[in-house]
Order: sequence, then C-alpha cells, then structure tokens
Amino acid sequence: MAVLDISKARACFPSLRSGHIYADNAGGSRTAQAVIDRIVDYLSNTNAQLEAGYAAVNSQRVAEGSIAAVELFNATSLDEVGFGSSATMLLENIARALENDIQPGDELIIMYEHEANNGPWKRLAARRNAVVKYWHPIPVSAENPYSVTYRVEELLPLVSSRTRLAAITACSNILGSVIPMEETVKALRQRAKEQGAMKIEVALDCVAYASHRRIDVQKWDVDYCVISVYKVFGAHNAVAYVRPAALQTSFTSIVHDFLDVDDKPRKFQPDGPGQELVYGASAIVPYLKSLTPEDDLTASFNTIAKHEQEILTPLLRFLTDAKQVDRGVRIIGESEINFSRTSNVSFVVVGQNAIKSKDIVEAFNKKGGISIQCGYFGAYYLIDNLRPKLDMNDGVVRISFVHYNTIEEVEKIVDVLREVLA
Repeated sequence: MAVLDISKARACFPSLRSGHIYADNAGGSRTAQAVIDRIVDYLSNTNAQLEAGYAAVNSQRVAEGSIAAVELFNATSLDEVGFGSSATMLLENIARALENDIQPGDELIIMYEHEANNGPWKRLAARRNAVVKYWHPIPVSAENPYSVTYRVEELLPLVSSRTRLAAITACSNILGSVIPMEETVKALRQRAKEQGAMKIEVALDCVAYASHRRIDVQKWDVDYCVISVYKVFGAHNAVAYVRPAALQTSFTSIVHDFLDVDDKPRKFQPDGPGQELVYGASAIVPYLKSLTPEDDLTASFNTIAKHEQEILTPLLRFLTDAKQVDRGVRIIGESEINFSRTSNVSFVVVGQNAIKSKDIVEAFNKKGGISIQCGYFGAYYLIDNLRPKLDMNDGVVRISFVHYNTIEEVEKIVDVLREVLA
C-alpha cells in the first residue's frame, strides 16, 4: 500500500496555506484548487443554458461532472446519477418520487442518524399512512454508556412481510462508525425474502462516508445513495445514485409534466443542476486518483484510510487515557482504532467537573488557529436518545480529520485539550 504524500495533497488546497488547522471536516471539507479552477473557467468562458444551440461545450463539461459521479459511486451509467443543492434535498426528491409506490401499512426502517435520511421517510410515511420502525444503536461498554453502535442483529428483527424500504447511514457523523454495507444489505434482503416481503429497497446516506472510504453501489446492492460534494473536496452541492430498476418501476416523475424524462435522473432532478458546480465536481476523481501511483480510486481510498487511522491514534489515545476518563471524558461511540471507524471523534465531559461542549469549543476559538465544533450535527435524535441524557442545547464536541490533516496538527489539538481538561 502506498504511503500518502501529505505535502503533495495539501498543496492542492489553497485554504490550507494559512496554516489554520481545520478539524471539523465532517461539516465540510476544504475545496481543491482544481475544483475552484473549473468553476471559475465555466463561469468565465462557457456559462449558458444547456439547451442553447451554441452550448455544446457546456453540455460536455456538465457531463464530465456526471462521469465523475458515476466513478465515485461505482455506478454503471450516466443515467443513474443526478445532482442537487444538498443531500437532504435529493433524498426529499427521491421520497417524493416514490410516493405513489408506497402503500398504506408499508414499513420503512430508519436509523437514529442525520435527519437527511430520516426526515424525508418520516414525512412520506405520514403522507401515505405507512409505518416507521427504528434501528436502535446499542451500548457496547459497561464503563461508558455513550459508547453505542449499530449491530445487524438489531436490524433484522425489524424486517417483516410489509418492509418496503430501509434507510441506512453508511457512516455516522457522530459515532464515526462504519456499517459493513455489503454484509448488512445481504442479510437484510435475505431476511425480507424469508418474511415474504414483496419489494424492499435500500436508501443509503454516504455523506459522512465518502471522503474516507470507497463507495460501491453495485457490490453493496443498494437502490439509492447520496453524497455531499462539498464534503468530498468539492463545492457546495450534492449528487445521488438511483438504480435503473427503481427509476423505471418505483418512481413517478416530480418534474414538469410535459418533459420526456425517459426513466432518467430528471425524474427526481427538477430543472437543471448548478452547471458550474457539476463541472467543478469533475476535478474530484482526478485529484483522488493522484494520491497514489496506481491512478486508481480503490488504491487511493486504501491509502487515505491508512493515513487517517495513523493520525487518529494520538487523539483517541489521549481521550481514552485513564486520567481523562477519571476526569469525565466520554467518547460518543466506540473508541477502538480500526477500519470499522473513521477519523471522526465525538465526546463529552461529564461528572462532578463537567465542562460544556460549547466551552471547549470556545477555548479553541480563543486560542486561535484551530477549528472544531459542537452540537448535534443533524443527528438530533441520536444525541437526544443517549442516556444519561445530554443537554441538546450543548450537544457533543466533534473533531474530524481527513487525509490532508497531519499528525502534527493532531498533536497540537491534543495539547490544547490537555490545557482545557487540566
């Protein structure tokens, strides 16, 4: 496995030149210079409606963004991907397109994760008199009640003959834990078959996953998948994958009724996408491939994962040290350093000498030069269901790294934490 050339990677991000340490990348990564260049070039030189007779160059450039999305998802066709303003909006569009295919009494399984992949299905269930079931995270540590994770053993009993859809988050933006998608979906579909379910689809939120691991919608056997481009080193938009069979048999078009959508993504992509942003996305895959000599996405993500595990180590070791545990530090999620968790760490400080999450973030703000964050990060119900109950107005502290972060940056963060927790 190749070793990441961190200097080469960092040189591709203009905002890193200031020396500021960005440590809440789960909220949004830095934008690669190549993405910025393509957006500026598009707006400067070829900005026109795609339907214009002189806009052949524009159409080709927008198509390049879709080609990149196909490769990011490991989809098979441009007809399977569509862009939108956000992952939340795309999932809402998908839920709207599914409305006529959801029947009263159908069951939808959701997780206690980001509301982007919860809210649309809860609203759809309410409109169609369907039933919502929850896949609960379970405690995995007697010493830390906030150490919770999802187990497929807790998912399968939820499946019945009426199960119509499971909305799964591939990686929790709070817990940092990764769901083993291939095994989970295989077990889910087998259970549904045994229960006599007529039709089950899987809607996958890969927003917190996409910058850390390789997505493979074919291998995972999922029907829908969304990512936020601005969390994968691009600009502020999002892209979705939809399985062709779902486009053909599950969807009712939500676009203008006079348009011939021909079972393509336009069924859930009203009007045109942000053209310059889609073209900007075409630079993401070449950047990722440049990280390894193999010029291969899988190799690049393997290298990324290895680097992130290395830089994650000093932070988790500090936060789980006996002294910090006695101090009241509690990791949200599992604390082991392995491939089943990303470099995304959330924690609280509780007990007799508790510290508010906001006060920890404010200490970093006063120190300057490092950005971390606190809150519930869209996963309101995950935080709200932790016990002992946490203050929802305060949330948890989140520190999240991606591959352009360095071990030296992590050590500086640990130094500040050591002062704050002293």
